[in-house]
Amino acid sequence: MIELSDVAYNYGGAELFSGLSLALAPGSFQFLTGPSGAGKTTLLKLCYGDLRATSGVVSLFGQNAAQMNRDEIALARRRIGVVHQDCQFLDHLPVAENIALPLQVAGRANEAEGNLDELLAWVGLSAQAGQLPPELSGGERQRAALARAVITSPDVIIADEPTGNVDWEMSQRLLTLLVELNRMGKTVLIASHDLNLIRAAKAQVSANVLRLKGGRLQAGVAL
Repeated sequence: MIELSDVAYNYGGAELFSGLSLALAPGSFQFLTGPSGAGKTTLLKLCYGDLRATSGVVSLFGQNAAQMNRDEIALARRRIGVVHQDCQFLDHLPVAENIALPLQVAGRANEAEGNLDELLAWVGLSAQAGQLPPELSGGERQRAALARAVITSPDVIIADEPTGNVDWEMSQRLLTLLVELNRMGKTVLIASHDLNLIRAAKAQVSANVLRLKGGRLQAGVAL
């Protein structure tokens, strides 16, 4: 689905990482760990086509990302749901409309009505549907961000520190939702520094742990 082969990325004239290879197989569940500044967010952006590798090959659903034009990248991105660490919203729109925005952008607004109610219930935000984003708690914002990421039924979910700003109870709730998505056949890649969360996930699903450190990626990390 998404493959990186011998990929390098330079930032500000310096090499952030090199010789990096990664395959996100259908239905896999993977965690990406590593110290701050190692390049975890950059690696995620390569996986969803927001950045282009300095060298090597990034393949998005069988196509070389370096050879894809803007429209082709946009089409590929519709198959990838992204939960950003800062989870930005349009503060003047209610939560429900923010969650439905990806469908509107994809020209599928007619799908929103039925799917939206079900999705809001799934993430436990039915009561907050009419609220504005500034009225939400940190945990509610993260669940809204997850709902927005999956409303188009993407094949891959990529989340960047989705539990970084919430307490353990909310982290567990978010993890449960991500595990449910994986059991539905979705490929999941999560960048996280929370080893307790990763251990909790490994007790529920077969999760692979990747570690990015010193410009290299190590797979099958034991905790």
